[in-house]
Amino acid sequence: MEAVQKDHWYFVVLLFLPFIKVAVQKNEVATVRLEEGMVLDCLCPWDGSLSLVSWTKAPDKNPIAILHPELGVNFSHRYRERIEFLRTTLMDGSISIRNVTHQDIGLYHCSVQTFPQGPWTKDIQVEDLDDPPEDDNSTEPPSPEVIVANTELIAEENSNLTIICNHQHNGSVSQALMKKMPQGQGWNTIGVCKKEGGNPVSENYSDRGRVVCADSLDVSLQLTAVMQEDGGYYRCIFTTDVGEQTTTVLLTVLISVGGFSLPVYMMYIYIGAGAAGLVLLIVMIILAVRQRKKNRREEYRVKLNPHQRQPNFYENIPVCPRITKKSRQIKNVPVYANLQTVRSHKTRCQSRDK
Repeated sequence: MEAVQKDHWYFVVLLFLPFIKVAVQKNEVATVRLEEGMVLDCLCPWDGSLSLVSWTKAPDKNPIAILHPELGVNFSHRYRERIEFLRTTLMDGSISIRNVTHQDIGLYHCSVQTFPQGPWTKDIQVEDLDDPPEDDNSTEPPSPEVIVANTELIAEENSNLTIICNHQHNGSVSQALMKKMPQGQGWNTIGVCKKEGGNPVSENYSDRGRVVCADSLDVSLQLTAVMQEDGGYYRCIFTTDVGEQTTTVLLTVLISVGGFSLPVYMMYIYIGAGAAGLVLLIVMIILAVRQRKKNRREEYRVKLNPHQRQPNFYENIPVCPRITKKSRQIKNVPVYANLQTVRSHKTRCQSRDK
C-alpha cells in the first residue's frame, strides 16, 4: 500500500515538474543581435532523448520550424531555405537564419520535448542593436505623433499605382527604409534598400506590393489592383552622411460603387440630375408658350366680336339694385301729355255727306 502511494506521488511530481521548469524559463529572455547568419541558441541543459523541437515567432503561434528526429524537418513558407537546425548535440534545437531582414526582428520561442524529463523552453528577442535605445526612465506617456504628409496621392480601387520616395540630399545614402502606417496602427517596415558591393539591394516585406531600389537608393513601391487596405501613411527614412531625412506620403483610396469608381459614379449622378432638370425646363417652356398662344387667340377673338366679350365676373355688380326714394315720389305727381284727338269713323262719314 505504501509502495503504491509513493509511486502515486512520484507520478504527480513528474507531472508538475515540467510546468515549474517552463515557468522559470519563461522569465529568462535572451537577446540576439540582428545580423546575417545569426544563431538562435536552444540547447536543452539536461540529458535525455529529444523527441521534438518547435520554433514560433510572436505574435503568431504557428510554428516556423519543426524538427523530429525520425520524420525530419519542416519549415513555414517565409522561412523555407533560410533556417537550418545546427544539431551540434543530441539535445540541441538551435537554428541559424540567413538572408535576414528587419522583418526578422521580434520574439522567438523555442520548445524542446524531451524524455523522460519533459519539455524545456527558451525565449529569444532579436533586436536591431544599431538603432538608438529608447529612454525607459521617462514616466510621462509619449505624446501622439503629428504626421505631416509631404505628398498626397489619390488612387481608385483596382487601379495600379507607384509610390515614389526621393531624397533631397545630394550626399551619399547608406540605407533607406520604407514604412507604412495603416489607420489606427503603428509603423511597419515594408521595405529596405541598401548597398552591397556597390550595388543596390532591396528587401521586400510587403504582401501587397513590390519594393524597388534605384541606384541612388530612392525607394518606390509598386501596387497592383489597389485595395482599401493600401490606404494610409507611407514614410521613407534615408540614412545619409549628414543625418536622417524623412519623406511622408499619404495615400487615399477612393471607394468603388457597383464596379465603378466614386468619381465616375458621381459624374453619372450629376449627368442624370442635369438631364432631369433640362427636361423639366423644356416642359415648363412648352406650357408657357401654349398658354401665351391661347391668351393671344382670346384677345384676337374679342377684338373681332366685341359683343361676345365674356363678362368679367370680378366686376362690382350689385346682385339686387337699390330702388331710390325718387322713384316713389314720381307716382304722386300728375303727368301731363299733349295727345292728338282721334275722331271716330262715324263722325268722318257724316261730314262727307254734308
